[in-house]
Amino acid sequence: MSRVIVFTNLSLDGVMQAPGRPDEDRRGGFEHGGWAVPYAAMQHAGDSMANIGALLLGRRTFEDFYAVWPQRKGDPMSAMLDNLQKYVVSKTLAEPLPWVNSTLLKGEAAETVGKLKEQPGKDLVIMGSGELVHSLRQAHLVDTYVLLIHPLILGSGRRLFPEGGPFGSLRLVSAKTTEMGVVVATYQPAENA
Repeated sequence: MSRVIVFTNLSLDGVMQAPGRPDEDRRGGFEHGGWAVPYAAMQHAGDSMANIGALLLGRRTFEDFYAVWPQRKGDPMSAMLDNLQKYVVSKTLAEPLPWVNSTLLKGEAAETVGKLKEQPGKDLVIMGSGELVHSLRQAHLVDTYVLLIHPLILGSGRRLFPEGGPFGSLRLVSAKTTEMGVVVATYQPAENA
């Protein structure tokens, strides 16, 4: 059985929107895009990704990643993403998907990801894809959260745990702090402890 791991950048006030580029996601008038870049925290969380078998992405994140990463030839992250299996949960995309090693999961997120999770294999890692995370969290399909918590308060933006979501209790598994003050915290749902 595979595990579903949410791997995401967050501000102290829980914002996950547009950590990588100024133009990444301007929905809702968001003006702080690229906020995580100066902290370079992803390089400090590599051990959290050691057992990654595939990426699990929502439509919007898939389209954003595809628009950026395949164009960055020579970048080790680009090569890793090209070679990695990518499962895309979407009701609107059609096959074939344009990015190599990409498979469309049609239907309801909880159902399609639940079936995928039952198969033996390495971890299914979600990057970004906030709406997908919300759906899977409600269905109790998330096994681990690796949160790169940045010392910033953005004041607006899409949050990992939006208001009105279900109650949940998490257990801290590990934590470390980078030189720039980013806390890399790994949590599991308390019921999985």
